[in-house]
Amino acid sequence: MKKALLWILVVSFALIRPVYAEEWLPVREKSLEVQAGSPLDFSDILPETKIEEDTRVIVTPAGKLAIANDAAKPQRFLCASLALSPASGGFPDHDAADRYALQLKRHGYNIARFHYVDAALMADRAKDLDFDPQVLDRVHYFMAALKRNGIYWIMDGLSSTRGAYGGYEDRWDLKGDLKVDAQITDAGFDHWLKFQQAFLGKVNPYTGIAPIRDPALVAIVPFNENGLEFDSMVQEGVRGSVFQKQLQPLFNDWLSKKYGSDDVLKQKWGWWTKEGSLEDRSVALPTNRNERSERMRDLQSFFIDVEQNATRRMTKALRDLGFRGIVLPYNNWPTIQTGISRSIQDAVAMNTYHDWVGSYEPGTSIEGKSSLEDGLRYLRTVGAARWLGRPFVITEYDHLFWNPYRYEAGLAAPAFAALQGWDVLCRHAHGPIVLAYGEDFRFKKQILPYAIALDPVARAGETLAALVFRRGDATSTSLDIPFLVDEQKGLPQGVNDMEPELLTRLGLVGAIGLQSVTYAKPGVVAVAPQREGETPMAIVAKLKDAGRVDPSAPADLDSGKVVSQTGELQLDAGAKALALRTPMTQALAFDKVGDGVELGAFSVKHADGRGLLSLSSLDGVPLKDSKRQLLILASDARNSGMRFRDADQYVIEDFGHLPVLIRRMEVGLRFETPGTFKISPVGLDGRVRAPVATVKSGNILRLSNDTPGGPTTYFLVERTE
Repeated sequence: MKKALLWILVVSFALIRPVYAEEWLPVREKSLEVQAGSPLDFSDILPETKIEEDTRVIVTPAGKLAIANDAAKPQRFLCASLALSPASGGFPDHDAADRYALQLKRHGYNIARFHYVDAALMADRAKDLDFDPQVLDRVHYFMAALKRNGIYWIMDGLSSTRGAYGGYEDRWDLKGDLKVDAQITDAGFDHWLKFQQAFLGKVNPYTGIAPIRDPALVAIVPFNENGLEFDSMVQEGVRGSVFQKQLQPLFNDWLSKKYGSDDVLKQKWGWWTKEGSLEDRSVALPTNRNERSERMRDLQSFFIDVEQNATRRMTKALRDLGFRGIVLPYNNWPTIQTGISRSIQDAVAMNTYHDWVGSYEPGTSIEGKSSLEDGLRYLRTVGAARWLGRPFVITEYDHLFWNPYRYEAGLAAPAFAALQGWDVLCRHAHGPIVLAYGEDFRFKKQILPYAIALDPVARAGETLAALVFRRGDATSTSLDIPFLVDEQKGLPQGVNDMEPELLTRLGLVGAIGLQSVTYAKPGVVAVAPQREGETPMAIVAKLKDAGRVDPSAPADLDSGKVVSQTGELQLDAGAKALALRTPMTQALAFDKVGDGVELGAFSVKHADGRGLLSLSSLDGVPLKDSKRQLLILASDARNSGMRFRDADQYVIEDFGHLPVLIRRMEVGLRFETPGTFKISPVGLDGRVRAPVATVKSGNILRLSNDTPGGPTTYFLVERTE
């Protein structure tokens, strides 16, 4: 009787609790180290792999990543981005490295990407390749600490446009010609190679093996974001020209081999040949990157030849140094041209962003729009740039702070990646975690774009990603929708043309990606090599006729009301809502709840604001049988004292300071699985606090993130029959 009375009192308290006038609640935690055995410690449910020669990551015949001694089982990798510049604290000392690596394991990461290591090693160094010995020691030790915790590595061969040249203070800026020079000049390539030899090719004293031969090293990005067109676009304001002048003589040589004479060239190009001649190698490069012409089509074909030759040369150099893993050149810019450049690669990597931010200066702005409203365009676009049947790696993605809809990424990115069958997912950041709030470094004094470690919303999303993507709660589709490519015949007249946005919407139904017409299978529904005239709904109709898509499942790609072929992922773009329904995790990203949403094990009846809500099993059995579950409730977060220049809060004036604030939010839930549910807040460090409610299935629980111990994004749900 006393137990029943207590239950009534607790639930009644939850129902009548007043709404506080204060909307933004200060985070109380200082330490963010997840406690061992806590609901946020995924060490047991995502056990580590002991990294040795027989557990090297390989590419299977089916084009998936797997552990060598268990090749029949594809592996997904949740990646920790390590862009550790001095502004974010740099590489940790030995003690901090041990703690950090352990925390990454507990958070569910099983691979880490080392980004801008060259810049860190060369900071304040006057001589070429003269690495800072303390930084080098810390990098080596950190790599070993990650390996001991079962965390593999992805390395950038080079990240900075300054490479390992001495005497530069702008190593994190986008200045310098090395990204192009490494592809077209012997001097540039030799500098790139010397760095590989000096860093990757030398023995790490803490592992006893050179990184390039270490089974922990899964992949190398030879030079981050070094596509010829992308680099030219980034550097245009610095160089004062659209394309690097060093390309002109090479382009003229290429044209001479293809056309032989000015007369033949004129027949192809028309009036564009007025600028120079082949005879004296003076044919000009375009001065407007928006030009649409046969000249621009030829320029793209030239870029493909240069980039593919660079890929072969860099890959051979890495193989000669003993590297047996995956080489991932040209890891961004999903244009038609770069897609063909990547056609010779064994795997593809891409970077993508929603509401990208390029500066921390006052006056920097965002669009502030939902990624669901445009049907996850930033994810679909890079999805169409992969090559089907090969591993696909997201080396960078983010839905950036301070966009108020960034909670969407915590569900959208891992669920979409799982649906597509992607292999590695890496949310870009200075670092994905911090050990504590209040570290005295410039990028850790407040939440900033790319500072996801300090952002409770982004951190909650990464927690969900560990379950949805890495654990495999969301399944991959069995439906491939190839975008057929007939060599270079489909090159457009515009250098930055991408796959038609309408057609990439097919990625909401099944797995999309490029495929050569040579390997097209008879009877498979595909997007024709000539995209003009193709429509997504016509493709869907063919898929339904072929029995590949459930005719009764919503698949209106025009309105954005779609259920994936797996039946797990449901998008309503107009309502800015995305739902995931799987046996192990059920989740909803929403702008408004409206009349309520049934997810299976629970229903969302109401909410007083936009956010992300999910429920995941923690005891290894489906939610319908689970006794221990993690509930995530993520609204929005910002810094204290944050100021904007506009009423919509799109233009930043001052990012503010700690403590971080979480927007108060209340939701109405109903558990549908029979039983009684005890709900306990979980701190951002994983500590379980005193229960705040007990509720029986079928009754509505009003749950707030404003708990007695301070605001949080996590709750432990314990069920008894």
